[in-house]
Amino acid sequence: MSERDAEWAALMRAGLAGDRAAYQALLAQLAPVLRAAARRGLQRAGMPGNDAEDVVQETLLAIHLKRQTWRPDEPIGPWVRAIARNKLVDVMRKRGRRGIEVDVDDFSDLLAAPPERDDSLARDVARHLDGLSMGQRQVVQAIAVDGASIRDAAAKLSMSEGAVRVALHRGLAALAAKLRERPE
Repeated sequence: MSERDAEWAALMRAGLAGDRAAYQALLAQLAPVLRAAARRGLQRAGMPGNDAEDVVQETLLAIHLKRQTWRPDEPIGPWVRAIARNKLVDVMRKRGRRGIEVDVDDFSDLLAAPPERDDSLARDVARHLDGLSMGQRQVVQAIAVDGASIRDAAAKLSMSEGAVRVALHRGLAALAAKLRERPE
């Protein structure tokens, strides 16, 4: 396991234990690495790199939503690469490119490279959430950013679990639509 993989695994373990700062640090470190990997994967597939940010956002969201599936005793790199590869393929399929195969090794090279500094992650998240309705913003913040469960978010916001699910779905759909409209 590389030194960076060990650091990411430690940050994920701390995040799973409730350390928000460690979890935010993990996502901030992953974002530029995933961005570079997405651009490279898209270029290899003959697609423009302007979809890279969609891949990054989809990957970070999937990592967040699936974080409980990572086994703390396993390396984190292969788990992240699998999610990133699947999200890259999903974006390519949405853009009409079928039958494209992406080599996982494309991501391993880039995940081994030192990350670019990306201090804008927290500002970007806040800016995007500000564009949502109050209810959607509160639900997306509670679940997707703060890591609360549906049940906990419902109790905190005095909403039914069904209403939380609907607000989360609509909020994430609105964020995804905004990100697709955004020029690179």
